[in-house]
Amino acid sequence: MSIFSRFLPKRKPPELKNNIPKEKENIRKTFGIYCKKHHGPKEGKLCPSCTALLATVFTKMDRCPYGITKPICDRCDRPCFGTKATQEFLTIMKSTQSGMLLRHPIMTIKHKIAGMGVDYAKQQQEKKASDRVKAKEKAAKERAKEKEKKNNE
Repeated sequence: MSIFSRFLPKRKPPELKNNIPKEKENIRKTFGIYCKKHHGPKEGKLCPSCTALLATVFTKMDRCPYGITKPICDRCDRPCFGTKATQEFLTIMKSTQSGMLLRHPIMTIKHKIAGMGVDYAKQQQEKKASDRVKAKEKAAKERAKEKEKKNNE
């Protein structure tokens, strides 16, 4: 503790943001564009199949094991929806990318930036894991060389 520490502002712990409401709004808008384009429902509502899938997605998002720090659903390591629902969800998300860019450009750009952040974090985790493995292998080789030297002496 230095002399000036009592005069400097204290560091605040990083703030955890609840990304789930924003993610739900993005998904709701995406489903609306997809359903309007492919199924043509009346009065701006979703068709029954899209409504059922959307309800499943929202229910599973609320039960996400990551909690409020969850990553973007289409970048998640362990999808919560099951294989069939996940395939349908990813199909909807990928087929409406251009429509989302035209209708909601700022939201789409923010979503893409968040996705790039998730990709970068995964890349860094993989790099750290591979560095650990290389370090362990190097240490094992050095120990083996030392044993050989002791045995030869």
